[in-house]
Amino acid sequence: MASSSSSRQMKHQVFLSFRGEDTGLNFTSHLLKALKDTGINVFFDEDTLEKGDQLSLALSQAIATSNLSIIVLSVNYASSKSCLAELSDIMDRKDTEGHIVLPIFYHVDPSDVRNLVGKLKGWHIEGGKFDRPETEYIKDIVEYVMKKLMNSKSGSAAEELVGIDDKKRTILRLIDQEDSRVIGLWGMGGIGKTTLADAVYKEAFTKFEDHCFLQNVSQKLEKQGIESLRNEFLSKLLNQKIHIGTPSISFTLIERLNNKRVIVVFDDVNDPDQIDCMGVKYFGDGSKIIITSRDRQVLRNGGADKMYEVKKLNENDSLQLFSTFAFKLLNPSVDYRDLSNKFVEYAQGSPLALKVLGSKLYTKTKKDWESEVEKLKEYGQPKILQILKRSFGELDEIEKNIFLDIACIFKRVSKKEAEEVLSCCYKGAACGISNLIDKCLLDIDCKYGEYISVHDMLEEMGKDIVRQESKSIGMRSRLWSPEDVVKVLRYSKGSESIEGITLDMSQIKDKLRLHPSVFENMLSLKYLEFYSCNFDKKLLADEHDIVSLPNELRYLRWSYYPFKYLPSSFNPKNLVVLNLSNGNIEQLLDDNGHQDLVNLRKINVSQCKNLRKIANLLGAINLKTLDCSGCESLVELPCLNRLTSLEFLELEECYSLKEFPELPNNFSDLSLQETGIEEVPDSIDRLTSLEMLVLSNSMVKNVSSHISKLESLGLLDLSYCPIAEFPEIPRNLRVLELRGTQIEEVPFCFDCQSSLTLLDLSYTSIQKLQCNMSISSSGDIKTVDVPSSITRFGNLVRLKMNYCNSLKLLSEVPPDLSYLEAHGCSSLEKVTFTDQNLFELPDDIFMIFSNCFNLNQDSIDNILESAMFKAGAQVETRTSLWEIGWESQTFFCFPGNEISANKFEFQSLNSSIDLKIAPNWRVGGGFLAFAICLVADLTDCCHYKNLECICEYQLKATDGGNEKFKTKWYDHEDGDLDSELEDFEFMGDHVLVLFC
Repeated sequence: MASSSSSRQMKHQVFLSFRGEDTGLNFTSHLLKALKDTGINVFFDEDTLEKGDQLSLALSQAIATSNLSIIVLSVNYASSKSCLAELSDIMDRKDTEGHIVLPIFYHVDPSDVRNLVGKLKGWHIEGGKFDRPETEYIKDIVEYVMKKLMNSKSGSAAEELVGIDDKKRTILRLIDQEDSRVIGLWGMGGIGKTTLADAVYKEAFTKFEDHCFLQNVSQKLEKQGIESLRNEFLSKLLNQKIHIGTPSISFTLIERLNNKRVIVVFDDVNDPDQIDCMGVKYFGDGSKIIITSRDRQVLRNGGADKMYEVKKLNENDSLQLFSTFAFKLLNPSVDYRDLSNKFVEYAQGSPLALKVLGSKLYTKTKKDWESEVEKLKEYGQPKILQILKRSFGELDEIEKNIFLDIACIFKRVSKKEAEEVLSCCYKGAACGISNLIDKCLLDIDCKYGEYISVHDMLEEMGKDIVRQESKSIGMRSRLWSPEDVVKVLRYSKGSESIEGITLDMSQIKDKLRLHPSVFENMLSLKYLEFYSCNFDKKLLADEHDIVSLPNELRYLRWSYYPFKYLPSSFNPKNLVVLNLSNGNIEQLLDDNGHQDLVNLRKINVSQCKNLRKIANLLGAINLKTLDCSGCESLVELPCLNRLTSLEFLELEECYSLKEFPELPNNFSDLSLQETGIEEVPDSIDRLTSLEMLVLSNSMVKNVSSHISKLESLGLLDLSYCPIAEFPEIPRNLRVLELRGTQIEEVPFCFDCQSSLTLLDLSYTSIQKLQCNMSISSSGDIKTVDVPSSITRFGNLVRLKMNYCNSLKLLSEVPPDLSYLEAHGCSSLEKVTFTDQNLFELPDDIFMIFSNCFNLNQDSIDNILESAMFKAGAQVETRTSLWEIGWESQTFFCFPGNEISANKFEFQSLNSSIDLKIAPNWRVGGGFLAFAICLVADLTDCCHYKNLECICEYQLKATDGGNEKFKTKWYDHEDGDLDSELEDFEFMGDHVLVLFC
């Protein structure tokens, strides 16, 4: 049965059947050598004499345990009873077990032996003077056999190759590129580099004259030395015994290598010199060298032309690989699926871990599986950790310490913060982190910025190394386990060995009271982190008896800090990061004298509700971040204008802060929203680099006219500020937010008008603009006009005037305007557009007049005309770009329930429509777009951005051919500048015009 064949252990890849008298000393012996030289395991019966009528048991077993049989059908093959017995067994297995059979018709006519092999195709070697040389036949046969063997992998080989096909194809494409001589594969230990290199090598080597796969190069060099390994490598490559007793390769050997087009694999290399010494630079043109390494820098220094990162398996492939070892199936049984997923989650796509864990759990009970899961959470799997520790052992002392600090303490911090903190502990820390990334011991997660990440198994390896430092918890260098940290703190078991402590307070069961001298013996403590994800205040202390802190601290993060002050004995000279968020502190740092804060880079006192004052920071010349958001009691800030390194200042929700902060001249982004600040002073003109100023929801009533001098200012947000007057604004301003203000007049100079791209006047009381544009939502003003002078805003692309209830006239809006919101302008009657001189059309055009129920018919016609003109011109301009995937969005919306018959000839009361398209309806050889107009009841819609229109088309030709396709319309903008989408209250039917 086929099933027995698939489960049988294969001993040989090829069984070779031939008549010794005919071909044993010529063709067959040459074929045998070629097969063996490629590494193929061949069964070859050296006894070529007659063996009787019956096939021996040994030969029958050899055929049964081979993947493929080659039959050399020569002139006298059929006259041998033993050959016929072999052939009979081979053909029987072909019919019953799918055994692969390859006949070679050697100097015989295939038609003469059809009764032996039926219709099987093979090679016909005639041997005449017009035939090809036998060596060429043999080369083709070997290549064919290799491909057949690759397609009929044994079960164990198939297990190894789960999830590898796409990766293999990528590398094979690199091999085909002429400029890719040296190809590097890099990734963490156990990620599958060797498996991938082996799969690529086996598929590609038949295309080369000679080949060699040298495994475990680093380990072999340690045991054998360079000369011995080089001799072994060259002997394999050149198929003869090579012995070189000198450091260099002889000229004669170099000439031989120059004439060889080879493919070689150097597996697990940790030093580029290990490659150079092998003579790879002497290989002939077209040669390919594949190097696998855990260190990307080794590949760079080794001259890799192309580098490929071998990444972890995806979830589906991980589950399949795990199942092949744990169940000998491609998927887990139903009862074990949840448990299997837990092991897959632990392995995080590492083939090594999946194989080791799966093999260990094979035939084990469910109870054993559950026990192993719990064990992995705490200690990991020893066999996996031992392999991973090889990478750790190759690091220098600084790199080892950096890795352990990150694996045990800093797994959740940004790359930038880790570099800043660790640079104050180790020289060249930034370079060390980069090296660890190259060695695949660290990774960078860019999903939310550059954050350092560590594979869970590498993290567990680091923690296992620390655990082995001492049996006594208090004598270890780093503590992270909640149980271990609590023991040390509760019983004051700390020692000078401890360098870092991290504790998630939500993970401890009972509250813990700290003794004032709990850190007294921890003289080497550099990192102290108490945090909580659940707002748990589990650490208690006497507020009058402050816990002392070691002066060696570089990183102090203590959420819910229980004291009013930092201890007076604490010298923060080494501190890099100070984070006391949600704490009880009332005053930060000491007022007395000039403190040495030269190393301080970040202060976070956010949500410290009792904080009233931050003392002198003049010594913090390298401070980059100061976060005081949510400090409701903060009444003053220290002078910050000399802190030229300051990049980020957060003062949101500092309701008691009334004075504008003194900042360094180079400060660029400033957010003062929801503060008590009432005035922007004249000194604002010193902030010559300021690009963004956000004052929304603050108490600002007056803004100095000096703000107009800020030529770098691009965004000014005054939303919902109680200001009544506004001075001249900067000329290069691009975004102006005046939503919800009480400003009655905004002076515009001509220069600023040419720069402004977004203007939000929603919910305003503006009565007059200097350019004679008047807009208002005040009930006291009966008529507000937007005259043609608004067209002077040449770069204005976004204009918002929602709920300007007194607006009656909107005429000649800027020609390049792409986004106009006038929702809820209940008094708006007349709208006109200027569509002449269209220079650059925007990709998207949105004109929203929803709930503008007083629009007259002329205005509706103008809106519709503008929609057709703009979209038509846009489509014609952009047609050529559609071929490369360009998309545009065009959307007009206004109240109504009628569709213009002049603009839209084909109409229907249903959701579908049939139309006949004449052959002359073509522009440039094809359609440009479909213009679609529809009526929809938008009562239940909260915003037009939530609308989606799907159009399905079926085009039928007169010859019977047809084509179906689908388009989807939706607002695909990346989002508005508003942090939240404002709800619109739609009322009744609206006309929508869009293009697909």
